[in-house]
Amino acid sequence: MDKKYDVLKLENQLCFPLYAAAREVVKRYRPYLDELDITYTQYITMMVIWEEKEITVKALGEKLFLDSGTLTPVLKSLEAKGYVVRERSLIDERSVSVKITTKGEKLRDKAVDIPLKIAGCTNLTAEEGVQLYNILYKILASDGKE
Repeated sequence: MDKKYDVLKLENQLCFPLYAAAREVVKRYRPYLDELDITYTQYITMMVIWEEKEITVKALGEKLFLDSGTLTPVLKSLEAKGYVVRERSLIDERSVSVKITTKGEKLRDKAVDIPLKIAGCTNLTAEEGVQLYNILYKILASDGKE
């Protein structure tokens, strides 16, 4: 077989184990998030909103590495559940901010144990977890150019 095609083997791709591992970790969140009736994307969105209390949609998208096409339906769903409210800026009507509601704050109390429940799901040592975290954020910080 021609060696030039080895680069196309799945086993030689960095992107595949990243993709598969991310799916597996998110799958492990599902039982805990199902109890709260939220998706993983809604959960990470709420994590930012719990911390910030109010944030523009643009800044939220930047923190989550999500575009507005992905974020808008997530925010609509969270708003329909009463966890957030969206308000258009009076100064710049193109800007929309997202604010936490009292019900959204109460959801935080229900979610507070999830990180501890998930912590052991990777079979990594604490040191390996820190190394992986740093490597992943290094990838996210790169612009894809050499």
